[in-house]
Parts: sequence; C-alpha cells; structure tokens
Amino acid sequence: MPKYDITKSLEPIDQLLAVTTNPRHRYLLLAYARHLYLEMSGRYDDVLGDDMMVDNPVYNLHALGFNTTISGKDNVRNLYKFWAETNQSVFYGENLQVAVADNFIALTVLAHQQVWGGSILSSKALGLLPKGLSSEVLLEMLKLKGMKAEPDCMYLYTNFEETIWPYDDRGRLVREDVLEPNPAAAQITKLDPQDVLTTAQAAALLAPFIKPLPNFDEYVLGKSAS
Repeated sequence: MPKYDITKSLEPIDQLLAVTTNPRHRYLLLAYARHLYLEMSGRYDDVLGDDMMVDNPVYNLHALGFNTTISGKDNVRNLYKFWAETNQSVFYGENLQVAVADNFIALTVLAHQQVWGGSILSSKALGLLPKGLSSEVLLEMLKLKGMKAEPDCMYLYTNFEETIWPYDDRGRLVREDVLEPNPAAAQITKLDPQDVLTTAQAAALLAPFIKPLPNFDEYVLGKSAS
C-alpha cells in the first residue's frame, strides 16, 4: 500500500499562487487552499465562516451514478461533522491540476479518501459517505475483491474526479460541483491500521499550512481599512 503525504496534497495550488499576480485570483486560491486544509483538519465551523461561504451553499456530488445534493450550512455542517468524527475527512490528492478564473476554481485530481467501514454498513442517509457514494455500490466493489466491509476498519476510496467551485463577488464559496467521469474506474482498498490517519493527526500535520485570509477589500479592491 503506497504511503501518501497529506502535507503535499495541495502543493500545486501553492505553485499556481507563486505565478499568479491578479489579486482576485490570488484571493480565491488562498480561500480554496484554506478551505481544503480546514476540511481535512476537521475544522468545519471555520470552513462555514461568513468570510468563506455564502449563507446557502449547495454541494452537488456525482459519483458511481449516484447523485446527491446537499444545501444549506446546517446540512453541510452535519456532513463535515460526521466525516471528522469518523476520520473520513482525510483525503490525499495525486496529479492535482488547478485553474482559477474570476468567479470559479476548477480542479482535476486522482483523489484518495478514507472511508469508514461502519458508514458503509449502516449509513441510510444520502451524503454521509464521501462524495455521496452508495453503500450498495461500495459493498459490491469490496465483494468483487473478495472482501467485506468491517465496521472497525478503514478503507481508501480512489478515483479520478473533476470539480468546479463557483465563488461570489466577495470571494465566498457558492457551490461545490464534484464529478467522477468514469465511475467504473473507482478502486477501494482496505487500509492497514498503521496507514490510517485520524482527523486529529491530520489537523496537527496541517496546522502550519492554515493561514487567515487577508482582508478582501484591501487585498482585492485596494481599499484601505478604516
């Protein structure tokens, strides 16, 4: 099982920042990276802050032919809270490519996300599994590999995904659109206990990378704070 380094998952965003001069584009990239680092750290209340997200965000998650839409901060908070408490907020990015425009960020990545066996076996509500995955499909994937879901085990779900995150005029997240173009290519692997990263461990590793956002008016509009 290859070892992934969560601290290196977002390096391409830093590389794009290094060559980006447009203040608005830079602000969106800073907000994007901050969101992902906070999400992986289980700090969902900071993700949902008024400076980071609009009042009624919408998450469109499309995977394995299974479509889920989550709307409103309360529902998004419940999703992130569940993931954080079950170590499913931990994910790794491989071959990540990112592009920024005035009102959205687009990304392609081979994504690896931890999935808890207990959620595969017991989740009844849409959206509790990463990317809105279907418990039935994950169980079938495990069966095809000669495995079964175990409530005390963690698994790694892997597939190529494309995402678009639109932002409002103040650089706040409006929506997440997550798509897996080829669901049949998805893989799921049982993790050895030593390869499982807890949310608390991820938070400790990523703490040095989490920076406060600059003042939007000063950074993007060039207005002095009064």
